[in-house]
Amino acid sequence: MSLLNTVLPVFAIILAGYLAARYGLLGAASSEALNAFVYAVALPPLMFLSMAKVTLDEILNWPFIAAYSAGMLIVFVLAVAVARVLFPNRMAALALHGYGAIFGNSGYMGIPLFLAAFGAEGALPAAIVTVLQTALVTAIVILLVEMDLQAEAGPLHALLDATAGLFKNPLVMAPAAGILVSAIELEIPRPIESFFSILGDAAGPCALFALGLFLYGKPLKAGIAEVGWMTLCKLILQPLVTWIIAVPVMGLPPFWAHAAVILAALPTGATVFVIAQRYGIYVQRSSALILVSTVLSLATLSALFLVLGFE
Repeated sequence: MSLLNTVLPVFAIILAGYLAARYGLLGAASSEALNAFVYAVALPPLMFLSMAKVTLDEILNWPFIAAYSAGMLIVFVLAVAVARVLFPNRMAALALHGYGAIFGNSGYMGIPLFLAAFGAEGALPAAIVTVLQTALVTAIVILLVEMDLQAEAGPLHALLDATAGLFKNPLVMAPAAGILVSAIELEIPRPIESFFSILGDAAGPCALFALGLFLYGKPLKAGIAEVGWMTLCKLILQPLVTWIIAVPVMGLPPFWAHAAVILAALPTGATVFVIAQRYGIYVQRSSALILVSTVLSLATLSALFLVLGFE
């Protein structure tokens, strides 16, 4: 029941955006405007606080991080390798393909699920994965996209320009600033924390609503094979690979092994769509992936919870 309570609101917000477009309440430009708000205004404070409010000692569970990161890396490489053969595209699109195949909705689905399954102390693994995805994975994908967009300048200039672009990107600098604040144990003034928290709370709903707006009038059949492959990677292959690494290979304690597998099995997060629309690359595939993986995750996560012994 907790899974249903978590997944249905996510799907309902996407549906609300779709219906708003369907009945003419908001036009096509509203999706881009909302997405720009999420990218530049709402997500950065959310990412900043998610780093600043977690101590480094809390997040540096190296065996858990290693197991989850290895699962992400293996599936990312596999997804991109298959895509290069079956769904050839430019490097930026392939990077977003791999990103969609491994980036889970840990913030808006993972944390509520873990609170329901394990209690308040159980939210830590979801917080660690949120930090990992935000501070590292997103930054790497943005670097790959920027390098592709700057490729005409030559390899060295492309790398330098892409690196410079990272320092201008709010989704990279905000978590970096949060990590710095956490490292030096700087206390955030209450009014600033409240301001950031209010803005950050708008990121998830707005991104999902913008996704629904974008989906109206877009044929989901387009690229269905590619979306199906990414969904398979996200909901089946990533948790399977993560389980192999976490249990037989590394022998993590049951709680941390289960946490890694459940988090790996989450559907694709809306940040993938936010970045795709920001760069105008891979937008339709990423939006379809989020919708399809979210709907199917109700079945796959339910099955996983039963296998792991949770109700």
